[in-house]
Amino acid sequence: FFSVPENHMTHGTSFDNPKDLICTLAIGASFFLLYTRLCKPKACKPKVCQRVLGITGTLGAGKGTIVDLLTKEEGYLHYSVRSYLIECIEKQGLPVNRDSMTKVANELRAANSPSFIVEQLHNKAVVDGKDCIIESIRTIGEVTALRQLGNFKLLAVDADPKTRYDRAFARASETDSVSFETFIANEQREMDNDDPNKQNLGKCMAMADFKFNNDGTQEELYKQVRDALSTLK
Repeated sequence: FFSVPENHMTHGTSFDNPKDLICTLAIGASFFLLYTRLCKPKACKPKVCQRVLGITGTLGAGKGTIVDLLTKEEGYLHYSVRSYLIECIEKQGLPVNRDSMTKVANELRAANSPSFIVEQLHNKAVVDGKDCIIESIRTIGEVTALRQLGNFKLLAVDADPKTRYDRAFARASETDSVSFETFIANEQREMDNDDPNKQNLGKCMAMADFKFNNDGTQEELYKQVRDALSTLK
């Protein structure tokens, strides 16, 4: 495109003619501008999950049953608050029961943020980048944070207290082997709270996008969930 005088080709040579200098700088700037337009790296878009579902509900209502449907039929990945808390409880050498779970969860939220636990699980979901279900949502702050992250829907499930107790007792987990009176007392303690760091199942259920009743058969519950999922596709 242009020529440089032979005596200017050697290293360290200065430009005697100002026009040569101006011409060379102008051409260099043009090539630099062309390079930045053609070769400028594209900004990476933040990696997000395809779809995030959260599930809340009363104790023993069937949250795990819904999770089974989503993971087995729909291919959702499952992230469990319960499992996360049990790991924390065991590290602290505490007994694995509902009191320990409530204590550790409230301490984590108070020390960090009301949505700290679910945000840790959401971070794992982002790395995997697939549809996922987070079980279970228990505070208003968790619902708010997940909605702000986008592409989020909240499910809620409930059933008759006696039915729920029988189902929970049959699981025979560390937190479910209690009397009916203790079962109801545990639930009432988590149903309402003015502190955003603490459990508020009642408010979370009221904020749900889809609400299911699980007084019937498993297949009846599955039908409700499938009908809800069909509106998201």
